[in-house]
Parts: sequence; structure tokens; C-alpha cells
Amino acid sequence: MATTIDLTGQRILVTGASRGIGAALARHLMDSGATVCLHYNRQKSAAEAILKGNTTNSCMAQADLADPAACTKLFYEAVMKMGGLDGLVNNAGVAYLSPIAAPDADWLEDWNRTMAVNLNAAAILSRLAILHFQTNGGIGGRIVHIASRASFRGDTPEYLAYAASKAGMVALHRSIARGFGKRQIKSFLIAPGFVRTDMAQDFMDEYGEDYALNDIALPKLTEPADLAPMVTLLMSGLADHATGCTIDVNAGSYVH
Repeated sequence: MATTIDLTGQRILVTGASRGIGAALARHLMDSGATVCLHYNRQKSAAEAILKGNTTNSCMAQADLADPAACTKLFYEAVMKMGGLDGLVNNAGVAYLSPIAAPDADWLEDWNRTMAVNLNAAAILSRLAILHFQTNGGIGGRIVHIASRASFRGDTPEYLAYAASKAGMVALHRSIARGFGKRQIKSFLIAPGFVRTDMAQDFMDEYGEDYALNDIALPKLTEPADLAPMVTLLMSGLADHATGCTIDVNAGSYVH
């Protein structure tokens, strides 16, 4: 018999929620009863479409996560709109095709913006969430980080910054789990492989879809919705003793 996870009463901020993985996560969390604040940067109409018809009092908030001040504003706006926060999903990310032989200034710009969005923003939001959770009547909270298999096995030369930023997220996640578990704050990390999203399209345009398919054990690429049930489970409290863990959702493309 199937069991439905009920997240009624949970208030969760999901970054990068207007498309791709983030949109699938937000939909699944809302379908499970959670109140979700959908972060978006430029895709306002897409975020509005995801919210349309939901009955969970969910909301949306805009921020360019490359700007540290915008990250802080986003956090407090989400808390204000939802009346508090019980969970954070650090999902937003960028991946620039950045050849190592590119001009110095271009390569460095790609590197810095990748770190700003993928790692710095996750750290800023995690810090603010931890401070908030510690004042949450001792109940604590949960953080889920969407990293990548590249965190562990590396990536192609054109994506050095992406791999490095996601590896940094692993250390951030594990440090949160080790340092704040006694305060009822749990941290989890999911490491996808190729997921059929707009962000992955540049890679597939460069290398071809067959390259991605030949690198996995299943006959089709992972879809954003394939990650959503795991995030809902982790946010439910049913898997709290998995804090600090990495969950590979990458179609068996590697073992580490």
C-alpha cells in the first residue's frame, strides 16, 4: 500500500524554483501539503504558473543569488511571507560552458559567478536558516542541498568551476550536519547526474545526448520529477538519522 507523506505545517524555501529541478521539487512539496516560497530570478511568469491553483498559501520571491545582499533579502522575505521557516532547499545553480583557453577575464568571470550562485548563496542562506532554526523553539529545521555527482568524480575541463562549487557544497553540508545536529538541525545532500533541464542543455549541445546516455546505467535520462520524492521524504522528518548523508540520484552512473 502506498504511503503519502504529509508536510502540512512545513514552511520551505526552495531556490531556483521557477524551472527544472526546483520547479519539480516545489510542486511535489506543495502537493504534499507544505507551504513553499518559490525563489526565482528572471522567470516570474513561470513561478506564477507553478503557484496557480495551489491551496497551501505558498508564495514567491525574486532575487539574483549572485548578489549577497539579495540572498539575505530573499531569506527574510520568505520568512515574513510564510510566517517562519522549517526547511531550506539549496537548489539554484548555474553551469557555464567555460573553455580553459578562454580569455583570462572571461574565464574568471564565469568562475566567480558560478561560485557566487552555487556556493556563496547556499552558504549565506544556510547560515541564516541555522540562526532562524535555533530560535524555533528547539524544533530545529532541515536543509537539503542539491549538489552533483561532479562534486565527487569531477567534470569536464569546460566545467571546472561547476564541479568545484558543488564540491564546496558537500563540505558545507557535512559541516552543518556535524556541527548543528545536537540543536535539531539536519542537513542532507542529493547528488544528481545528468538531469533533463535547460541548464544541462549546453552540455548536451556540446557533447550530444548519446554521451550522457552512455554514461548511465538506465535507458533514459533522469527527469526533474525523479528527484522530488526524495526531497519530500527528507523534509518530512522520516529520515532524520540520515543527516550528513549523500544520496546519489544519477541513474547508476558512478559508485564512490
